[in-house]
Amino acid sequence: MDQSSITPNASDQQLVANGDNESATSLLQDKQGRRRDNLSEVTFFEYMTVGILCYVNLINYMDRFTLAGVLDNVKTAFSIEDDKAGFIQTVFVVAYMVFAPIFGYLGDRYSRRCIMSFGVALWSLMTLVGSFMPEYKSFLLFRGLVGIGEASYSTIAPTIISDLFVGNVRSKMLAFFYFAIPVGSGLGYIVGSVATAVAGNWRWGLRVTPILGAVAVMLMLWVMKDPERGAAEESHMKTTTYKEDLKYLVKNPSFMLSTLAFTCVAFVTGALAWWGPQFIFLGLSRQPGVDITIGSVSYKFGLVGMAAGAMGVPLGSLIAQRLRPRLPDADPLVCALALIASAPLVYTALLAASPSVPQPLVYLMVFLGMLTLNLTWSIVADIVLYVVVPPKRSTAEAFQILISHMLGDAGSPYLVGVISENLKRKFSPFEAPSKLVEFRSLQYALFVTCFVEILGGLFFFLTAIYIVKDKLKVERAIAEAQAQNAEPSHSTAESSSAAE
Repeated sequence: MDQSSITPNASDQQLVANGDNESATSLLQDKQGRRRDNLSEVTFFEYMTVGILCYVNLINYMDRFTLAGVLDNVKTAFSIEDDKAGFIQTVFVVAYMVFAPIFGYLGDRYSRRCIMSFGVALWSLMTLVGSFMPEYKSFLLFRGLVGIGEASYSTIAPTIISDLFVGNVRSKMLAFFYFAIPVGSGLGYIVGSVATAVAGNWRWGLRVTPILGAVAVMLMLWVMKDPERGAAEESHMKTTTYKEDLKYLVKNPSFMLSTLAFTCVAFVTGALAWWGPQFIFLGLSRQPGVDITIGSVSYKFGLVGMAAGAMGVPLGSLIAQRLRPRLPDADPLVCALALIASAPLVYTALLAASPSVPQPLVYLMVFLGMLTLNLTWSIVADIVLYVVVPPKRSTAEAFQILISHMLGDAGSPYLVGVISENLKRKFSPFEAPSKLVEFRSLQYALFVTCFVEILGGLFFFLTAIYIVKDKLKVERAIAEAQAQNAEPSHSTAESSSAAE
């Protein structure tokens, strides 16, 4: 694309110099509009970069949920109950969220390609070594180290997409990127269950993704493109101190409210993804004449999750893109309605896993609950990128990861496990809990996710109040930076003309 088409000329600079912010914003939108909806202008190497990022995101989530697909085997191997089983995921997420701000700071200032390559190499190696750990505590340690490696990638990857594209092209690429999350999660269940069935040992499921991770490191180092920060918007804005970055984010209402809303999404996703196969297995195994295993349930749960994500993530992005021209605050409104619609569907799915309901209907309700939940993923990512200025986006991603995981899925698997164990003791205080007691205890514990979804919907509605104003602030800041960057070249041209 002709770079002059997005570089302000002298008259453009005058608009900003005169303080005409609305005109500056219109100018920016007009100059970026030529690339806003035109996928034909995306280069081969840009497609390659997005493809590599999606591949790494896919194996990233495969690794996270391989254990969830063989959770019953893990409990047996380490002789642990629900609370300690949930704590495995909590340790991973805590390490993930604690190190995310560090990588966010580095990602705004240093080579993103090198940082991500280091992170993928770290989590791949730690996953492989952890699969050989014989004791519960040593296994926990390595799951925490895996979380550190994954924090580097998840924090930085979306910002590379934001620096390559603008407008609806960016939205489409983000939808493709986040499409890999539910698909990768579903593959994690499938890989875990299939590897266990073939090798006769659940640990072999953890030894698949390290091989794929080694391929990802080579692709990132030698093929992937790492654009200049703010390149797509031609902003060239300078970085500020970390303290100023955090102050900017805390004072950004759209960012903070959407982060709280996404925290609710993370809470629900973490709880259902970790306990879903175990819960369905407990429910369906009570049906008369039915012979099922946790492996077969995990396999089907993975397929359902993949289908829900494959439809939900791009569908949410498409709905938002179609509504934006007529409804400027469409993004948070779509997310709010999706979460509120998901709550009764998840509740119905939790009730459906019983002896009197056919298996296909159970999985259908699970699919619908996950479909509506997945509508929010790429939209939330898009919101963060357009309400935050380019040099602060890695920090913003890291801050959102910290908050959403600290208050979301870092604790939800463990919290559900603790509630379930306490209910078991209440329902069966003097003897080992029956299968019915185990099922009911986990069912009641999972009901908390429905209330959290409603809370998330309310936060998204609040985001809609501020979203248009905050987006305009970013567009004005970028337009001003474009004008300021163009001034030296304009002055140089004038000097050359005078000399002649």
